[in-house]
This record gives sequence, C-alpha cells and structure tokens, in this order.
Amino acid sequence: MKKITSKNFRISNVQLIVIIFLGIIFLGSILLWLPFSHQKGQSLPYIDALFVATSAVCVTGLTPINISEVLNPIGHTIMMLLIEVGGLGFMSVLLILALMFKKRVSIQSRLLIKDTLNLDNLGGSVKLLKFVVKFSLTIQLIGALLLATEFIPSYGLKKGIFFSVFHSISAFCNAGFDLFGNSLMSYTDNGFILVVIALLILSGGFGFIVWYDLIHYSKHRKLSLHTKIALTVSLSLVVLGTVIFFLTDNNQSSPILNQLANSFFLSITPRTAGFASLDYGTMSYAGIILTIVLMFIGGTSGSTAGGIKTTTLGVLMIQLFSLLKGREAAEGFGRQIPLKTVMKAFMFAFFAMLICLVSSVILAMTETIPLQSGIEYVLFEVVSAFATVGLTMGLTPDLTVFGKLLIMSLMFIGRVGLYTVVFALLRRNNAKQHKFNYASENVYVG
Repeated sequence: MKKITSKNFRISNVQLIVIIFLGIIFLGSILLWLPFSHQKGQSLPYIDALFVATSAVCVTGLTPINISEVLNPIGHTIMMLLIEVGGLGFMSVLLILALMFKKRVSIQSRLLIKDTLNLDNLGGSVKLLKFVVKFSLTIQLIGALLLATEFIPSYGLKKGIFFSVFHSISAFCNAGFDLFGNSLMSYTDNGFILVVIALLILSGGFGFIVWYDLIHYSKHRKLSLHTKIALTVSLSLVVLGTVIFFLTDNNQSSPILNQLANSFFLSITPRTAGFASLDYGTMSYAGIILTIVLMFIGGTSGSTAGGIKTTTLGVLMIQLFSLLKGREAAEGFGRQIPLKTVMKAFMFAFFAMLICLVSSVILAMTETIPLQSGIEYVLFEVVSAFATVGLTMGLTPDLTVFGKLLIMSLMFIGRVGLYTVVFALLRRNNAKQHKFNYASENVYVG
C-alpha cells in the first residue's frame, strides 16, 4: 500500500479516505446545524445535525428528524450535495474539478481512485471513474425528467423540478431521503413513481463495473465473471422478493398492476435505498424477515449500495455448491474463483454478521423497545444502518445519544469501513506473511 509521507506524519491511502469522509461529514454537520439551513422557527441540535450528515454522506437515509419540516431549501440542497459526494465518492468530485480546469490526475490521486473503487490494480482507474461520473449524471438526469412529469403538475415548476432532482439523486445513490415527510407512502397507488424510483435504485445498486461491462458488451462480446455473478444474484433476488412480497404484504384491493408495482418496489428498496411505500411497523413477520435478509445482502460491489454485496453472496454460494458436488475449488460459469477471494467473501460476511449481532445486543440494553415489539425492532434498525439502507420500524427518532452514536458508527463502517479497510488489510505485503506452514491437524466439525 502506497503511503503519503511528510516530515510530520505517514498515512496510507485507506486512512486518507477515512479521514476525508470524516471531514466531509463534519463539514456537512456544521452547515446543517447553522440556522440558515433551517425552516423559520425550527432549530436542530448538533447531535441530530451530525446524525443527518453522517446518514447523507453514508447514503443511508436514517434520520431522527423530519427533514421536510426542519430543513429549508438551503438545507435540502446541502443534503443533496452530501448524498452525491457520498454516493459517487469524493474522488468523483475531484475528477470533475480536474476535468473542468484541465488538470492532470496525479499518481497519488490514481491510487486513491483505485482504493475508493476497490479495484485490484491501477490500470484504467481514471477511465472507469470518468465512466462512473458520466453514467451517474446521465441516469440521474433521466430519472429527474421522468419524475418531473408527476411532480411538476403536483408542486409547480420550481418546486417540482427541485423535488425531481433531489429524489432522483437520492434514489440513484441509494440514500432514501425524501422531502414528502412520509417517504413514498403517499404514492402507494402511483405505480409509475414506484417503478421509476425502483429502477433508479437498481441502476445505482448494480455496480459501475457491471454497467461498464454491459455497455461495452458489443465491443468485447463477453462479460466478466464479476458481472455474471452480480446479474444472476441480483435478478434472482428481485424475482424472488417480488413473488414473496406479493404473497405476504399485498393490498389486494388495488389493481393488479399496482399490486405488482408495490411488490416489485418492496423487493428493490431494501437493497439499499430506504424508501418506504408502507409502514414497516405494520408489515407481516415474513415480510420483515425477508426485508432484513435483503438489507443485509445489499447491492453489488463498486456501487452506491451497501450490505455484504451480491457478489459476496454469489461467491459463497458457488463455493457451497462446489463442495456439495465434491469439488474443493469454487467453480462457476466455467471459471474457478481464487481461494483468497472466497476467504475474503467469507470474512466479509462473518464480520458483518458479528457487527450486527453485537450492535443489536448493545442497543437492546440501551434503548426502549415498545411493548408490542420484539427484538426485530432493534435488529431491523441495526442491519438497516450497517447496510446503509435507511428503512426503520420507528426506532431512529427515539434513539438515545449513545444509540445515535452507535448507529452513526454502523453507517460509517457500512459505507467506508468494511468496504475499504478490511479488503485493504488483506492486500498486505508478502514480506509480512509467514514464510513457513504449521503442521496440520484435523478438527471435528458439524
């Protein structure tokens, strides 16, 4: 790992990424805390401003306040910028500025791009980041234009355009923030809005490497193993989720197409956007369990989504099926996946489950759980924060200060920590590894 050095300090690229993200969160919290960001007569405690800024930069969507009532258009604009920076990565913003001023991207910046996008090598990192910026802005523009056909007639030209841009960015970046005050519950009967938002969520959650492969397929006539796994797992989850939600949490009094749109939306939003078309406190237990599972899985590596990622699940499933077939190596789609990749996937999933479990136990001791609710009330919130989803069963507004700090930590770890630090620690220099092997001994398992 390359280091940035000076006479006074030595810092790795991973540490620099974490520091910059923290700096952006702190700056955002100050701006949201200052009175010019508030509606007339409203105020915002700093802990809540810090929470909202963390949630925006980590593209989560959890908030202890109603941002439509507390923040004014200036505050909403600040949030929108924080979401964009958090979703696309601060290096995307720096690249835009470099292109605007026709500056050359330095080697150090290329190394930061590589670590930000979680790439294996330096080659093509700037080219990929340029694609990320162009693709993201294009999709967000298309989404805003589609939403504008509904929002402008409802809210007028100026407010309708702002609402369209804000919710397009929020959906594509998988943030889940809304300006309606009740997420998308007012649009439960509007299949068009639900489908547009769902497609924006999918576009951001598929992963930029996947989109790059698909768009350039006609040129190369092949898809990478990463893309094949991501598409297979993602589409399987969408279909399976739509069918199950149609059976468990479906308003049968509405038209069939609207029922399908709502079921489709419910299968998309947990991965990992956080928009809600219904009150999750009223959802069936089967629906809650499925939502927690979908939140934990999340989107695809190299996307705006959180969770353990579809490719992580795909690698583990391929390894499982290979073992059941009597083959030790993970083999799928005519390829063999390196053992180190399988171990990374296992470690990522294990640490994610451990973090969620420990955090749930802690919050169960520190927070007040309503009498009519069980442990799912806390587990839902923890997984939602760690996977940067933003869905809630109602715990967020009632969190204690300690609870808010813990949820903020989970959001930050989910967006930056495991995604960047854990994988970076695995890419250690061979000189630091053992030069010998220990004697093997069997252990009885199962």
